Amino acid sequence: MPHRILHIIPTLDRGGAEKQLSLLAPRLPRDEFDVQVCALTRGGPWKSVLEQAGIPVTVIGKSWKLDPSTLYRLYRHVRACRPTLVHSWIFAANSYGRAAAKWAGVPHLVASERCVDPWKSGLQLRIDRWLAKKSDAIVVNSEGTRAFYTRHGIPTEKFVLIPNGIDVHLPDGFPPDVTDNTPNVNHTDINHTDFNHADSNPTTSIREQLGFSRSAELVVAVGRLWPQKRVKDLIWAMDLLKGVRPDTHLVIVGDGPQRYRLEHYRNSVQIQDRVHFLGPQMHVTPILRQANCFWLGSGYEGQSNALMEAMALGLPVVVSDIVGNRELVQDDSSGYLVRVGDPTGFARKTQLILNDRSLAERLGRAARQVMEERYRVEAMVERHVELYRRIVAS
Repeated sequence: MPHRILHIIPTLDRGGAEKQLSLLAPRLPRDEFDVQVCALTRGGPWKSVLEQAGIPVTVIGKSWKLDPSTLYRLYRHVRACRPTLVHSWIFAANSYGRAAAKWAGVPHLVASERCVDPWKSGLQLRIDRWLAKKSDAIVVNSEGTRAFYTRHGIPTEKFVLIPNGIDVHLPDGFPPDVTDNTPNVNHTDINHTDFNHADSNPTTSIREQLGFSRSAELVVAVGRLWPQKRVKDLIWAMDLLKGVRPDTHLVIVGDGPQRYRLEHYRNSVQIQDRVHFLGPQMHVTPILRQANCFWLGSGYEGQSNALMEAMALGLPVVVSDIVGNRELVQDDSSGYLVRVGDPTGFARKTQLILNDRSLAERLGRAARQVMEERYRVEAMVERHVELYRRIVAS
């Protein structure tokens, strides 16, 4: 009889942890594991992916940051599911999920930490340390994430390193027929065009719809618009780059709490015609396929899914020189690493790529090779299968 595994995650929004869960759950062997998913707060676009794959999804409906009623409802759900193992993902689900699972008598607990988290308070880190004692294992996606939590007092033997996986044939993870039914409230300068099903010629659709030349060079950045991502640095870099490459445009995909401030900054330096906010997009792959370069300026990461998607498509990348990115990108081999907060470095390295097609092709080929050889989704799934087998056998 298959072992029931219940995955608990805060939401099923667009996000790195959500993507990895949605790649993993449908691929686990059904003869060994009966898989269910529980979202604490809300569903999201990944909910459709999971349900189409036959994975039951339950939404608890957490309303507040500290919500005792959520813990009780989650406890009742876990008890009704009677899983052999609960696997929780990132802080809110790690906290509520492991507490509810222990309360319900679940024999095995696995947590997942996906990022270096300098934002955590002393209390939150104490919660992490206490719950780590109750856990069979803690999955991390990078050496940087493991090092961060080891420095904060969790024994290194608790961690299991399983890098993110990517489907090189479908890098953003969304099947083409999946649509996002969650409402979007956008205030983009282009009235939120949906580029997922643009014209049949993908090499010109974004250029045409944004109203600039087919020969224009496109730099794409993908991610949540909040301080970690340092998007202001990228806008500044584009302001510098336009002086030597006036045919270049920066396309920013994503939304977040800094959206208004970033638009205001872009307008204040008067490069509205060079920096374009697309808002959240269901399918990022068609956009990345049209780009000439990918940027990621984050101050910290675990292991960026957006960067992996760009590399899987053979796109030359210029990214901040931080632990998570260094595990994916070898400088001047599979992309360029630039000091955090250095817009001049981003502009200079991107100029090299745009001025030298053979260099761009070399970097792109090497990037795709890294993804194909080291980060295939099949390897990520198999490592989880091995972990689950070992834990339930014990």
